Amino acid sequence: MKDKDTKDIELSLLLEAIYRKYGYDFREYSQAHIRRRIMNNMALSGFEDVAQMQSMVLNDEQFASKLLQDLSITVTEMFRDPAFYKSLREKVIPILKTYPFIKIWHAGCATGEEAYSIAILLQEEGLYERTTIYATDFNQTALNHAKDGIFSNKMIKEYTSNYQLSGGKESFSSYYTSHYDNVIMNQSLKKNIVWANHNLVTDSVFAEVHLILCRNVLIYFDKNLQNKVQTLFYNSLVNGGVLSLGTKESIRFTDFFEEYIEVDLKQRIFKKKYRKCSTKQL
Repeated sequence: MKDKDTKDIELSLLLEAIYRKYGYDFREYSQAHIRRRIMNNMALSGFEDVAQMQSMVLNDEQFASKLLQDLSITVTEMFRDPAFYKSLREKVIPILKTYPFIKIWHAGCATGEEAYSIAILLQEEGLYERTTIYATDFNQTALNHAKDGIFSNKMIKEYTSNYQLSGGKESFSSYYTSHYDNVIMNQSLKKNIVWANHNLVTDSVFAEVHLILCRNVLIYFDKNLQNKVQTLFYNSLVNGGVLSLGTKESIRFTDFFEEYIEVDLKQRIFKKKYRKCSTKQL
């Protein structure tokens, strides 16, 4: 039986191998999250230890691709946490309405349900025509799914309830068409969404934007990586721009706590303070 130190070393070497071979960096993700995913994958694949898995990762690109999909975070839903979207309508939309053109960055968009949710909200508030939504993720398979905008109708009842609770103004069914066991999001919602591959861990500033949504992603990162990503977000926001995080996430214990004003603390919505020079380095 291997001791804990040996297992930790094996896990560290596996993450290093993934980074050096494929360029995906999970080395500063929460160790508890990564270990849980790896152990689950080991049980399903029949490996005796992590070292055996590492050998397979280095020599079998098909297996490596499946493992990378498993390590990425793709849990999402339309109008997830309806109270958050209601707060966006009431407290953030008035801010966005002050701009002639609006740029929104949805970082870690996964399979796109929340990007379409934002598009619907903006359309109802009369802002979609002057908005560009940059929806990014490092998982290309998830991005392709998001771009197609085809989702299982099994979730429509829950999505409809979420939409109504979020303050939706129309019939949710007007935003999609049913096709057998799936629903297809309207083309009108797709036209101003730019789907792009971007890795929060390794890539630089994506664009200068007025609103960033990155919800339930940072909880999988360790403190050092959270600060790195918060630097990226801060330098991507215009002065007075808005940062939206997940309900279990916060800027309180990062280097940026003093750089934002609370818009809605419960829903983790923050407004960047005005600075003469907005670029900040750690």
